Amino acid sequence: YKTPKIQMGDKAWRKYRKRKAITFSQYRELKERLTDVDLVSAQAFSQGFLVKANGKETNPDVTLIGIDEEYYQINNRKISDGRQITFSDIESNRNVAVIGNDIVVKCFPDGKAIGNDITINNQKYNVIGVLDVKGAMFGQSQDNMVLIPLNNFLTYFSDEWSESLTLTIKANKKDDLPVTIDEATGVLRSIRNDKPGEENSFEIESNEAIREQFQSFTIYLYYFGFICGGIALIAAGVGIMNIMLVSVKERTREIGIRKAIGAKRRWIMMQFLIETITLCQVGGAIGILMGVGAGSLFSLLLNLSITLPWNWIIFSLVICTLLGIVFGMYPAGKAAKLDPIEALRYE
Repeated sequence: YKTPKIQMGDKAWRKYRKRKAITFSQYRELKERLTDVDLVSAQAFSQGFLVKANGKETNPDVTLIGIDEEYYQINNRKISDGRQITFSDIESNRNVAVIGNDIVVKCFPDGKAIGNDITINNQKYNVIGVLDVKGAMFGQSQDNMVLIPLNNFLTYFSDEWSESLTLTIKANKKDDLPVTIDEATGVLRSIRNDKPGEENSFEIESNEAIREQFQSFTIYLYYFGFICGGIALIAAGVGIMNIMLVSVKERTREIGIRKAIGAKRRWIMMQFLIETITLCQVGGAIGILMGVGAGSLFSLLLNLSITLPWNWIIFSLVICTLLGIVFGMYPAGKAAKLDPIEALRYE
């Protein structure tokens, strides 16, 4: 990247603004000099475009992406209809496009987009392919986009910021990642004439670094979730304890009869503990079913695979059992300590 994804302060913005753009020729040279890698790809992004076709138009929120021939494999995107943008399309600077499903729905209701033209900023593009449906992620559609050849994008849609390419490099193996990063950094510094001792004139982000940044943020969400969950469990436990105390009160005469015919104190206590644990387990099972059902529904809507977190399900059932024991101990003890004579007199 020319600039980091997160920038803090006006000084940082001014500093990164002075950096030279990562150009198409630099990308080509990097690709030629990096021999021990799986894939090297480049993209350029710009947002807020309006697409017109057949007298219809989209909202002005379409993402336009200039791509190379490696884009699909790097980003795990497939073509559901038509063909991909090829190396020949890029080298010949052809006005061809691959569109997302959102564009098809709005501009081609009949579903016949292949072979038709779309217009973006008065530039006509022939639709050669339609991307597979990905759905939304974090509230943003992954299908509201148009892909065009990278050279074409740089010719008609580049400006001071978007002309700087985003380069993606894929190592052959996970273990090769540190070596690949070092090699790519050295080669790109050489290509961009970064002097020894100076900092890089570009930013490097790996999936591992992004994951660590995300984890440093989500750890606070985990803490918040555990605190809220703890408060909810205490509130639920107090509620269950009150319910069992009412049950003990209403069944005082029953307890007296059982004691009168020989029931021991520990039997009475075990009876009410089991009832409390059962009540907690039933509530926990209902909550698990609702959670799994809601998660499965969202997974189907977003076209994602469904995975059951069995470790968390077991953990939840264990917590429900402990909750029943902790908050059922007092009502069970109170029931076990009742005097049978006084209990039999209770009306």
